[in-house]
Amino acid sequence: MKLLRVGTAGAERPALLDAEGVLRDLSGIVPDIDGPLLADSAALGRIRAAADAGSLPALDADGLRVGPPLARIGKVVCIGLNYHDHARETGAEPPAEPVVFFKAADTVVGPYDTVLVPRKSVKTDWEVELAVVIGRTARYLDSHEEALAHVAGYAVAHDVSEREFQIERGGTWDKGKNCETFNPLGPWLVTSDEVPDPQALSLKLWVNGELKQDGTTAEQIFPVAEVVRYVSQFMTLYPGDVINTGTPAGVALGQPEPKPFLRAGDVVELEISGLGRQRQELKDA
Repeated sequence: MKLLRVGTAGAERPALLDAEGVLRDLSGIVPDIDGPLLADSAALGRIRAAADAGSLPALDADGLRVGPPLARIGKVVCIGLNYHDHARETGAEPPAEPVVFFKAADTVVGPYDTVLVPRKSVKTDWEVELAVVIGRTARYLDSHEEALAHVAGYAVAHDVSEREFQIERGGTWDKGKNCETFNPLGPWLVTSDEVPDPQALSLKLWVNGELKQDGTTAEQIFPVAEVVRYVSQFMTLYPGDVINTGTPAGVALGQPEPKPFLRAGDVVELEISGLGRQRQELKDA
């Protein structure tokens, strides 16, 4: 299923995109798309049954904002330097273990919402990423099979980053990762049954129409199953938590000087095969 949330910010309602591309209203069946729903197999079953029966009312998508496909996210866990080609372009050694950092849940915005360039920023960068959405509480998972069984679905994430704040201002990466609007998510949460192999997805990103990133999750140093298993050794993952699993080569940081960092007026578009496409215009904060 392709689950999403539509409407003005803070007042989104749950919806489903059916096999014919028609937007369907879920508000008569479930209150929202969130962790409790993803952990409730009976509620998900009711959605599937209604979709199969063709009983869900259609929504007019014209002019309707698409919000983040997940409400009340608990935490956004991020994995750094998780693609062989990205490590090479930045001159970094591939990590022996996953690099883990966090984004605040309030960085998450809709897939077509405006991204704000922070004040005094000169090194705002783009990163297309596969987001993993947790569907069952995960603690100390033992195997890759067990890890994948705890995944509810997948989505497109844009891990916007400010490289000066991240690398040159001391401390951890968090200062360059948590600026307002720095995690567009969506358009859909695609349930895991529609993604049989998360290591066979193509990722692309364009800036002002120019292709910048063209990668595949097959290049991940630590595949999705290992990322989920590994993270569960250090923290409890709850339904509705999100893991951003890293970005392939092609970010501005890895380009020759002068590096083409983002500015107000730039347009970024990104997509992952089967998971949909995003588009954001940048404006000054």
